[in-house]
Order: sequence, then C-alpha cells, then structure tokens
Amino acid sequence: MALTKEERQKLVEEYRDHEKDTGSTAVQVAILSTDIKALTEHLKKHKKDYHTQRGLMKKVGRRNRLLRYLHRKSPEIHREVVQKLGLRAK
Repeated sequence: MALTKEERQKLVEEYRDHEKDTGSTAVQVAILSTDIKALTEHLKKHKKDYHTQRGLMKKVGRRNRLLRYLHRKSPEIHREVVQKLGLRAK
C-alpha cells in the first residue's frame, strides 16, 4: 500500500522545482494524491477498515491545506499541479 522508494523518487523528479528539491508543496501534494488513490482502492475492498478510513481522511485534509497554501503563494503552480494530478479545483 505504501509507495516504494522508486515510485516516490519518480514523483519527486516529476514535480520538483530544482535539482535538490524533495519536499516542496507540489511534491508533497503529488505524494499525498498517490497515497489517497491507493487507500481509496483498499477501502473499496475492505469497507469496514475504519483505521484506514481515518488515515485517508487525515491525508485528504492535509492535501487540501497544502493546496490552499499553494493557491495563495503561487496560483500558477497550483493550476499546473491540479491539472497534472487530475484534481477538481475549487
């Protein structure tokens, strides 16, 4: 369920701003989005897994906070990230 090291590295390379960027807001949103998709698939099979459901809600909330921050600080990058990840913009 968790991202492998290679998958995480791929996301970092795709969404980073510069060579040594590993934790920018765009990278964090991409990693959280991938985690959210995996947890959603898990919950489709295991409907009564409430611990996972709570973890999913926490990740969704964190991603929303990061997206709001990104929208405030850099609307252009926010638009790009939302479009690449296929998220709905508010």
